[in-house]
Amino acid sequence: MAAASPTVFLLMVNGQVESAQFPEYDDLYCKYCFVYGQDWAPTAGLEEGISQITSKSQDVRQALVWNFPIDVTFKSTNPYGWPQIVLSVYGPDVFGNDVVRGYGAVHVPFSPGRHKRTIPMFVPESTSKLQKFTSWFTGRRPEYTDPKVVAQGEGREVTRVRSQGFVTLLFNVVTKDMRKLGYDTGPADTQSVSGPSPPQSIPQ
Repeated sequence: MAAASPTVFLLMVNGQVESAQFPEYDDLYCKYCFVYGQDWAPTAGLEEGISQITSKSQDVRQALVWNFPIDVTFKSTNPYGWPQIVLSVYGPDVFGNDVVRGYGAVHVPFSPGRHKRTIPMFVPESTSKLQKFTSWFTGRRPEYTDPKVVAQGEGREVTRVRSQGFVTLLFNVVTKDMRKLGYDTGPADTQSVSGPSPPQSIPQ
């Protein structure tokens, strides 16, 4: 009896929010969440998380190292709305208030395997010098009420932002049943690797 053909494919993602470079700041922590289309649904793992606070390394790199794990599995019927990970980095200002130090987003890599991504971060800017001084004095810096807006295009063109820092991510991506549904993600798709390849005959 023939096995039923799959109706969904799986995307399994693990890895870590590895480190960050914010030369002007220290004692930072990171939040992440995933944004995905309406045909996608998480089936295992965590969609969001918050890291520990880390301080700069004492070497010349002055890296902020989190090594904070990511582990989530999604199912979907089509690749539209492929998941993105949204990062928000926070730290104390001179008054001890937690303020945002950077936002960034990147798509989960499309092809299976191990991937490293460095994401440029940015922060919203006040539109006037008076607002900038007021926000500094009160400890209420401009920030998004919902960080997921970073992964969307609507309204971004009217937002004034400033580049600030980088965050490095490591991804290990595995897909299942994409090829059976007609999607080609390259030779590393898991269903094409069923075991050791047979020995090749050498022509005489």
